[in-house]
Amino acid sequence: MERFRQLGLPEQIIRVVQEENFEKPTEIQEKTIPMVLAGKDVIAGSATGSGKTLVFGAGIIVNCERGKGIQAIVLTPTRELAEQVGKALMLFSKYKPLSIAIVYGGVGIEAQMRALHYADVVVGTPGRILDHMERGTINLQGVKIAVLDEADRMLDMGFIDDVNKIIGACRDRKQTLLFSATITKEVKYLSQRFMRTPEKVSAEPQVDPKLLAQYYYNVQKNLKFSLLVHLMRTEESGLVMVFCNSRHMVDFVADNLNHNGIEAMAIHGGFSQDKRNKVIEQFHSAKVYVLVCTDVAARGLDIPGVSHVYNYDLPKDSKQYIHRIGRTARAGEKGKAVNLLDDNDHENFSRVLRDNDVKVQKIQTPYVPAVATVRVSRDRKYNQNFGRPGFGPSGGHSGAGRSPRSFGQSHGRSFGSSGGRDSGRGPSHGHSGSRPAGGQGGQGRFRGFGGSRR
Repeated sequence: MERFRQLGLPEQIIRVVQEENFEKPTEIQEKTIPMVLAGKDVIAGSATGSGKTLVFGAGIIVNCERGKGIQAIVLTPTRELAEQVGKALMLFSKYKPLSIAIVYGGVGIEAQMRALHYADVVVGTPGRILDHMERGTINLQGVKIAVLDEADRMLDMGFIDDVNKIIGACRDRKQTLLFSATITKEVKYLSQRFMRTPEKVSAEPQVDPKLLAQYYYNVQKNLKFSLLVHLMRTEESGLVMVFCNSRHMVDFVADNLNHNGIEAMAIHGGFSQDKRNKVIEQFHSAKVYVLVCTDVAARGLDIPGVSHVYNYDLPKDSKQYIHRIGRTARAGEKGKAVNLLDDNDHENFSRVLRDNDVKVQKIQTPYVPAVATVRVSRDRKYNQNFGRPGFGPSGGHSGAGRSPRSFGQSHGRSFGSSGGRDSGRGPSHGHSGSRPAGGQGGQGRFRGFGGSRR
């Protein structure tokens, strides 16, 4: 705790740090907290999971007082990150309580209006905050601290005009803190417009490249899903994330993993915000080990214990590859990123290799039996627990004492036992029997390192 005290953190925050069993400050915390507490503007290059919420949270908690109107605003690119940051600020301010309003779209606005009436701190997405500004339900004239979290992602999503309006509505003499995984020209533009001689800080990414193994398989399109099932059943793992490029593909993969005895949850932009929050909470608490998602979940969420990232589809934006694989190999733990390439993925994969400094090893594709799949209904009704139709058990895994494990062991089913044919996906996913997935039989299977959860 002494190292935290040396940073200048007040005792109210030190007590929370002790209760949460923080062992030592992260690099970004050590470099940046003293600057923030000194009232300086800061541009910090840091990734998700680096501990930056405590950095700007310390400044907010020290400088804001209960009941004096909105004194701090935190802008985030996504609803999920707004929830995560807001809850973290509530935790850190436990012994100096502040009224923290979390605002974002996709949910009713009336409750947010009531919360804003009493708020000391606002955390939210640019679109909804701008909506409140236009309605006259938020007053930013008293803001002393403005935080842009995941600034590069916000600007990638087209929020630059919204951000300009929001920060411009705050009073001129304020402290501005900007956090970004990459310092793009748009990020530099914002800093030049709104910041006064900012201090520049960078920290090493939390993903350790020495601990991250990256692989790819070439596979026939109609056997890609079968290969995914095979790898999940033969790999020992902790939490697993599977990335797809479209909502429909997320639904297909999640539904059919459940159909083949591997409990999985889906998340994408088609879900209500309440549903997305419940899915993230279930995955975070390891009630289900597999999350199938679009890139809505690739940034901002710090979920420990993810041992494997599968790219079922390769992202069209090569930068998104780095954000996806950044979900694993964090905080000193090993991780694996596995890419499944059919003929449609090679152009995107070539861009990934061209634009990023990554080493991805080719693995001989094993012989895999085909597995049965089911059609995804476009008017599907999601199971309330798992975000899917009612495949598989209704209660989920408890998560206790289960890692490392492979899904084949968990479910006790022999691979391919369901046999048969696709019941309606057509030739792009149809499986008509056992045959090689583009490689020689028996080669290419690699056992996991365990991915033990904390």
